[in-house]
Amino acid sequence: MAAGGSLSIVEYFGGDDGYRCGYCKHENGNFSHGMWSHTMTVQDYQDLIDRGWRRSGKYVYKPIMNKTCCPQYTIRCHALNFHPSKTHKKTLKKVNRFLSKGEMPVEKHDEGHEGEPMDSVHEEGVQPPPQDPLKIDHSEVQDISTSPDTDTTNSAAPTSPRDDAEKTTNVTPKPGKGADPNRPLCRKAKDLRKERRLQKEQQKQQEAVSSSVNPAPSKSASNQPKSLEGFITESLPSDPLHRLEFKRFLCDSPLEAETAPDGPDVGYGSFHQQYWLDGTIVAVGVLDILPSCVSSVYLYYHPDFSSLSLGTYSALREIAFTRQLQQQSPKLSYYYLGFYVHSCPKMRYKGQYRPSDLLCPETYTWVPIERCIPRLDISAYSRLNENAQAGDARALKELSRVLVLHRRTVMPYAAYARKRKGSNDEKEVEQYASLVGQTCAERILLYRA
Repeated sequence: MAAGGSLSIVEYFGGDDGYRCGYCKHENGNFSHGMWSHTMTVQDYQDLIDRGWRRSGKYVYKPIMNKTCCPQYTIRCHALNFHPSKTHKKTLKKVNRFLSKGEMPVEKHDEGHEGEPMDSVHEEGVQPPPQDPLKIDHSEVQDISTSPDTDTTNSAAPTSPRDDAEKTTNVTPKPGKGADPNRPLCRKAKDLRKERRLQKEQQKQQEAVSSSVNPAPSKSASNQPKSLEGFITESLPSDPLHRLEFKRFLCDSPLEAETAPDGPDVGYGSFHQQYWLDGTIVAVGVLDILPSCVSSVYLYYHPDFSSLSLGTYSALREIAFTRQLQQQSPKLSYYYLGFYVHSCPKMRYKGQYRPSDLLCPETYTWVPIERCIPRLDISAYSRLNENAQAGDARALKELSRVLVLHRRTVMPYAAYARKRKGSNDEKEVEQYASLVGQTCAERILLYRA
């Protein structure tokens, strides 16, 4: 699938040292393997994220799941079967009210993306290489800030027992006068329930008769629940007060932009999805469009619009976008949300996008999240695949076939080892190859100095 026969080139850095965790703030409890990607094909990256890897810029990392303090499980949503939850519907209606009437919510938080970590190497404690092989351009957008993504539910202050006591202690009780002869006798609750039930049945019969004479329009012709796309455009007038537009551009990343006859019209690669409100940019989402999925990298937005829950809103728009791409490319049917961290309660919101699966860290197979949560409630790390006999289908079998790039020459590791007599990097190459799997190890070029 690679355009023009391009190949992925990486440098592997291992992952023996612990460093600060961005989730639980442990100073040296976060462990991950890392490699620098000089260039990468979309198919290779698809295969890598299906083995638990994830990119932050050109740095690609894989948590050491059974060692790190907060195991991070790759999560994917079945975009075609997704239906918004009550929280999701609330967010969509909130944005639509703002667009149509200009109503800005009072709360100042992103309810759906609580604690979303922007997946930055430095912010979340992912250890970058000791020295960047290539200079990274950390450009910043003016007046745009990283999403704080905190979830603090606004609710009315509860009345304290002391307040209740002060309201009632000064009231002098009146002497009782017995039953009021002018009021009807008390009836049993059983009789009241029976009467209400009969009244409801009579009301239903009357409605059935009236509807047969004047049938009311149904919610949908097939009596199906409203789709995600229906909720996104719901209640928007033809001339809303505010106009929200979307612009998509290719952006710099290690992924090579590619097109394929059976691929989406926009092609594959990394894109900036820009959100423009009345001609002003208010948010930017970074997306990787891959052969089987749309992978959300991160989102940043203007702080003045944080109360609109743009983190949740952008995720719902991206799921709708995935469904749109699937009509052009049938195998592109998943939306990847990055990592699900069950041991960090504020990161569990990603499990609300259902149906979804978590990636088993030992077999690299997908398991429905409903079956995973009971296991993760017991232990932060778990082999999610319940089949004890299942293994890694792409496990390393032949180290000699691993491709390396040495002195601008591509060769299998066996040839490289013969050239470099006495080389002591066999364990490192074997560790790298076991992490990326046999298939990727035979396609990706491992740079050797």
